[in-house]
Amino acid sequence: MTIEDDIKTIEDEIRKTPYNKATSHHIGRLKAKIARLRDEVQKRAASKSGGEGYAVKKSGHATIVMVGFPSVGKSTLLNVLTGTKSEVAAYEFTTLDVIPGTLEYRGTQMQFLDVPGLVRGAAIGRGRGREVISVIRNADMVLIIVDVFQLQQYDVLVKELYDAGIRINTAPPRITIHKSPKGGIRVNSTVDIDLDKKTVQSVLSEYKIHNANVIIRANITVDELIDVVTGNRRYVRGVTVVNKIDLADARTIAACRERLPNAIMISADGDVNTNSLKERVYTEFGFIRIYMKPQGQPADMDEPMIMKGSSTVSEVCSAIHRDFVRKFRYAQVWGDSAKHAGQHVGLSHVLSDEDVVTVVVRK
Repeated sequence: MTIEDDIKTIEDEIRKTPYNKATSHHIGRLKAKIARLRDEVQKRAASKSGGEGYAVKKSGHATIVMVGFPSVGKSTLLNVLTGTKSEVAAYEFTTLDVIPGTLEYRGTQMQFLDVPGLVRGAAIGRGRGREVISVIRNADMVLIIVDVFQLQQYDVLVKELYDAGIRINTAPPRITIHKSPKGGIRVNSTVDIDLDKKTVQSVLSEYKIHNANVIIRANITVDELIDVVTGNRRYVRGVTVVNKIDLADARTIAACRERLPNAIMISADGDVNTNSLKERVYTEFGFIRIYMKPQGQPADMDEPMIMKGSSTVSEVCSAIHRDFVRKFRYAQVWGDSAKHAGQHVGLSHVLSDEDVVTVVVRK
């Protein structure tokens, strides 16, 4: 029996087991076992493929990976958005490597990556899935692209990403686990939670954790607990794109809007609504403009540094030069994030749009 067979057997048991307080810890342990087996499958797939995946150098202010089934129109969309000449054809698996392109938009440079189409089973390595997923895990955003006539693609793609440990538009669970040499499992929560201690113990025991202090700061599910125990989950922004709307009638488009109300409806081939997609991607990142002011000199108000929303002084220092964090003394800030003009702040200070910043480093 293969690991995939084991996973299916456990999934069947979960479906057949009625969920209630008496069975919750048993189901929790079964889910933890599935997560552990899936991670094992991915590790084996990586070893068979000879590595972790494609080598892609990130560039620009953000990296966006275009994910979809073969022939959904990713290559055409990349060409429209960035002017990159990615090969386009009316047959599957035209893209056999990662094709990068850069979109310059409102002062930003956003890197788009066209990757080979995902197929069912990609999370366990089918159809070059392992290589593609390694690229997605390092991205800042995923465009989930589906065919207007095949909306079921969305559910398959999200499941494959989930099974590969990628969480779309989800915040990391507010749980901390401190392992200890003795004392058993101690659960402390700052809010009311649905999970009981026995369920928490069942999940942790599957990962051979028998002594730990678990601090929970929000009501969580057993799946979120497993994500924290596993420790290799990736939380990525996602935007859903429905392509080929130029081929669909009004009834089909209405059904799409009802099924995926937050999706951007486009035609890459007809260049329809692609400007709205550009704006949506830009808005999702919440980019801010930071104006740098050298000590004793006026600020450079012509060429701002573009940063993602909620960026800190530390991230600005890293963007300037890697030594700036190590040699950092203090920074001065003028703008909305400062309590007063020229406030002295540290590396953890969160900046606002159009702040003026002076960074002072040790010589």
